[in-house]
Amino acid sequence: MPAASRMASLQQDVAKTLPLIAGSCGVLSFEEGVLVLGAPNAAVAARLKQQVPTLTAALQKRGWTVNSIRLKVQVTQPIAPQYVPRQLSMPDSAVDAFKQLGQDLEQSGANADLVAALNRLAARRGK
Repeated sequence: MPAASRMASLQQDVAKTLPLIAGSCGVLSFEEGVLVLGAPNAAVAARLKQQVPTLTAALQKRGWTVNSIRLKVQVTQPIAPQYVPRQLSMPDSAVDAFKQLGQDLEQSGANADLVAALNRLAARRGK
């Protein structure tokens, strides 16, 4: 628990120093004076690399013994949007028309599959 609170405190200090970049990067580890920051892509890592001297000085001023900062690009999978299936609706008049068509079609071998499909559709969408 102390290590987690230490990392959270360090993350807060990084966020205070670099508020624009800190939302997209995170503290991965801090051991023996080496701070490892994770960036989501190379562009953010490049911007962060430009701020390393400023960040090092600010963290040392806040009492952290940071000797060097390493950056690690960690490409993460984007969160997939929740799939919500569309609920298709059909007016009752259309269901009745399909039902009537199934009854009116000639009962032959060529129409048997079509009549069965129309009856299934009317049964599923029926009232």
